Amino acid sequence: MNKTKFALTAIIVGISALFIGKAIWPPAAELPEPTATQFLFFAFLALVEALFFGLGVAFVIFGMPYLKAASPKNQKKMLPSFISIAWLLLSWWPHDNLHFHIGEDLQGILYIDYGFHLTVIIASLILARHFFLLLKMAGK
Repeated sequence: MNKTKFALTAIIVGISALFIGKAIWPPAAELPEPTATQFLFFAFLALVEALFFGLGVAFVIFGMPYLKAASPKNQKKMLPSFISIAWLLLSWWPHDNLHFHIGEDLQGILYIDYGFHLTVIIASLILARHFFLLLKMAGK
């Protein structure tokens, strides 16, 4: 894998995501105004989430050829973990932006949190299972 192309893809997509998030999901009108300190914390979190989104895109683009090169038996074993890793990297950016977009709409918050939190829980379980399968294969 070309680490430079991976890093450039992650950074370009991540920085782009940072700037287009509010265009895709405009903030709700009723959001409270953060203090200056709170704004810095929100801005830092937005930057990290956008960069992780970029990492997720790079992971999918550059990781998919490795998955496709694996034997069909190994592809079947690795696909759930691949999808889980991609989701864990990609999901934070839309998740947080949707929260700002929905505002205080409780039904919308339930949809967002069930859609994202439960899928993160499932992805974590898949990766934990894969970890133990790898340990078993290593004879541990």
